[in-house]
Amino acid sequence: MRQNIFTALALSGLILLSSPVAAQEFADDLSDFQTWGNITATGNFGFVNPDNPTLKKVLWWAEGQGRFGDNSTKFSQALIRPGLGYKINDTTSIWAGYAWAPTSTPFVSVPFDEQRVWQQLLWSDKFSFGKVTARSRLEQRMAPRLGDDVAVRYRQMLKLAVPLTFAPGFSFIVQDEVFVGLNTNDWRARRGIDNNRFFTGIGYAINKNVTTEVGYMNHYLIRRGANLMDHILSANLFLNF
Repeated sequence: MRQNIFTALALSGLILLSSPVAAQEFADDLSDFQTWGNITATGNFGFVNPDNPTLKKVLWWAEGQGRFGDNSTKFSQALIRPGLGYKINDTTSIWAGYAWAPTSTPFVSVPFDEQRVWQQLLWSDKFSFGKVTARSRLEQRMAPRLGDDVAVRYRQMLKLAVPLTFAPGFSFIVQDEVFVGLNTNDWRARRGIDNNRFFTGIGYAINKNVTTEVGYMNHYLIRRGANLMDHILSANLFLNF
């Protein structure tokens, strides 16, 4: 088990060193302590007709987030993200959905409501050392108050969960997600990597349907002005039905 933990720590270090977070923080970068909360529920439509196996492959996704900035004193962003999916096999599923993200300071200087359409490929499998999850997501982002163009963004997430045998139900979690802008537009001008989120923490399976993850997230955001380095207390609740 010690070897598993050392493997996870080594992987987390490699991910961190290979991400934009590892770059030297410039003198004009800004820093903020934030608190992010997330509830994500997923399930299938088998309850409609238990005798229909096809319905068990049709999936639903319901996610809600609240993010507090300015040293966690101000509610700065909400995110509502519903979606539908299809289970290809025991490890892979495809998804599509919508997201609404009202955003204010200190995340942005001008408050606005963002609308998104998203598609993703989700893969997850268990190995001797733990569970590995990869998520590839494409987003089409719209913010009419800021501009007329559609900003297209690609996100790649990789996550490792290593069970702690000395603490049943607990896991060590390490995760990294890179965001890449795919086009030039009139409200999100940067094309290329524009932010990175690195998370490490502890997960706990309350039961087979409910899991929590709490830990630290380092969020580095490249902006038109000063870049932003967020230090985030991240609390997550995952429900699987």
